[in-house]
Amino acid sequence: MTDDTFWKSGHRPTLIMAFLYFDVAFMVWNLLGPLAPIFSKVMGLSPAQKGFVVAVPTLAGAVLRLVNGFLADLIGQKRTGIISQIIVITGLLGAWRMGVTTMEGLIALGVVLGFAGASFSVALPLAGRWYPPQHQGKAMGIAGMGNSGTVFAAIFAPLLAKLFGWSDVLALATIPATLVLIAFVIFAKDSPNQPAPKPLGEYVAGYFRMLAQADAWWFILFYGVTFGGFVGLSSSLPIFYTTELGLTPIYAGYATASCVFAGSMVRPLGGALADRIGGIRTLSMVYAVAAMLLAVISFAPVAFPVMFPLFFATMATLGVGNGAVFQLVPQRFRQEIGVMTGLVGFGGGVGGFYLASSLGLAKQLTGTQSMGFLIFAALALVALAGLTSVKRRWRTTWGAAVQGVRI
Repeated sequence: MTDDTFWKSGHRPTLIMAFLYFDVAFMVWNLLGPLAPIFSKVMGLSPAQKGFVVAVPTLAGAVLRLVNGFLADLIGQKRTGIISQIIVITGLLGAWRMGVTTMEGLIALGVVLGFAGASFSVALPLAGRWYPPQHQGKAMGIAGMGNSGTVFAAIFAPLLAKLFGWSDVLALATIPATLVLIAFVIFAKDSPNQPAPKPLGEYVAGYFRMLAQADAWWFILFYGVTFGGFVGLSSSLPIFYTTELGLTPIYAGYATASCVFAGSMVRPLGGALADRIGGIRTLSMVYAVAAMLLAVISFAPVAFPVMFPLFFATMATLGVGNGAVFQLVPQRFRQEIGVMTGLVGFGGGVGGFYLASSLGLAKQLTGTQSMGFLIFAALALVALAGLTSVKRRWRTTWGAAVQGVRI
């Protein structure tokens, strides 16, 4: 089918707003990573503390995605997105006004930023429900490409921190967040194909019903590796580039932004590739390549000409995987896409928290982050083995029932 057919099959303004909302939310969600080399020096944080602080928004976002997944089905994605964005803007202004000078303050700020990370459970179902199964990969990929907001955080946060001070960056971030919120209110629209609202108890039971299904756990694992690797590296690379390679925070931001840009831009390509050759085949290649790259990173010489292309390729590979996972999820759980987006997003957030915090802990315990990368490479191989074990059953059961879509 042509691109024209794709655009006509859904609601273009909502798809664009889902992308923009996700983009700005991701920018805010990842603010602490690029700023970590600056505030950690001021506060005298250890490597493990730095790793934990930049990982807190990821973990908070993982938990809050469960809440937003529930709210998205209960009151609609648009209202849920508006509420979350208001909380984020208010929290940023409050932190800027009161000042953040302690480890505890950084953790509290990280929890607030988690509401921005929970945008995942709003943007993807908001866009996906407007499009038919044969265009799910592309629609979810375009909306999910909003994780490119991490690029803006990596580029501009260190620059603005140098000009105005790192805490003022929190206030400056509310400007694009507010502008996008206004546009979101005006142009975004919930799909008419929303499932009927259910009582609170039934929604809670819905999560438990999903968790009782093995397929839900597989998707949590699969996204925990692809998205977890992407967001964990997004938060950790500024620290790696400054502490291991000696770059300034600004140049570390440029290098990180380049890697994040690669992972973000290929996400829709991952969805489109999954539409073309199947999500299972695409993910199998992703896990094999990601495991190899992460293993090489753990043993490679710590030099910029070596590490930068390896990180760039790893982020691009994981970005393809992010698009492929969400080509499969709506096919398997179309009627429960809000709940499943929350659960799968939770898995991705936990994966990112683990990677970012483990890299800091590995640095403190061993003097290098190599072990953290190597363990995550092993997780990619576990995901590959799991996918191999279920692919035959998937293709012969629910996959066979999806007309015109390759899984």
